[in-house]
Amino acid sequence: MFWFIVAQIFSFVLDVVVLRGQSEREKDLEILLLRQQLCIVERKQVQRRGLSRWEKLSLAVLLAGFKTVSRGSAERLREVMRLFQPETVLKWHRELVRRKWTYAHTPKPRGNAPLSAALETLIVQLARDNARFGYKKLVGELGKLGYQVGRSTVRDVLKRHGIQPAPERARRSGHWRTFLNSHKDSVLACDFFTVETVWLQTLYVLFFIELNTRRVYLAGCTRQPTSV
Repeated sequence: MFWFIVAQIFSFVLDVVVLRGQSEREKDLEILLLRQQLCIVERKQVQRRGLSRWEKLSLAVLLAGFKTVSRGSAERLREVMRLFQPETVLKWHRELVRRKWTYAHTPKPRGNAPLSAALETLIVQLARDNARFGYKKLVGELGKLGYQVGRSTVRDVLKRHGIQPAPERARRSGHWRTFLNSHKDSVLACDFFTVETVWLQTLYVLFFIELNTRRVYLAGCTRQPTSV
């Protein structure tokens, strides 16, 4: 009994020391995580069913935020997560990010549905901007944008506009590569890449790259790249 009391006192003192070294934000997130787990336990005593999507979302977002703020070890995360393994909850967060970027696949139209003018223009633009893209590659890129078309449809559109297949287009576009090689010392390329935050917000980062040196310059970061 004596050693049990000593162990309890030592554990209490250790917890106090740990709390004094935590930031206010870290303490708030830890309290929210423990309260959320307590709510799950209380709910399971009344309704014996699995976790809802909202409960998974709450735990995933809170634990991801706690991991970022605390920079703690795996043992520290397990101290906070009493009901589930931290790896499992963090996996839920990765699945939420992946689901956010999953494109909704529209069903294939049956029969020879008429092709819209906007889609035909897009096919032509993709083929002209990407001289090495064959029919299969063009179909794949259109699928990423939510358009389901067949190889024969792409082939017919290119024929109507007098655009050669990929090998012939690539050979004819050699002058563009020559132009780039001649002016690469003074040409910059630019694009966006995205970063997902803990709270599932997408940040767009604008960057420039020198074609000659491959040196990258970060120009800015925003949540609304199309805003004025």
